Amino acid sequence: VQLVESGGGLVQAGGSLRLSCAASGITFGINAMGWYRQAPGKQRELVAAITSGGRSTNYADSVKGRFTISRDNAKNTMYLQMNSLKPEDTAVYYCNALRPVVAGTITYWGQGTQVTVSS
Repeated sequence: VQLVESGGGLVQAGGSLRLSCAASGITFGINAMGWYRQAPGKQRELVAAITSGGRSTNYADSVKGRFTISRDNAKNTMYLQMNSLKPEDTAVYYCNALRPVVAGTITYWGQGTQVTVSS
């Protein structure tokens, strides 16, 4: 499975961005997906996650009420709508996908997309 993020960029505080994560290859069996971010000098953290059917989502407290995760399984694409952006949201955002297998779980990562929020 290959994951490719897009939609990052430079935006002013209070602005919005929409990230996309397109999955290709053998996507059968992909279960939960999520968005992570990593700011300079900090550990990678979970931003939002969504189950395979999209009915259940989970958000970091810092983005609740501002970010919305969604997925379109017909298009093999996941999204992150980011509103009311703050300078502290500046980070590289990574797409993540999980595939349960008999021996455990395979984790896939995208290459990341930079989001920069100016004050």
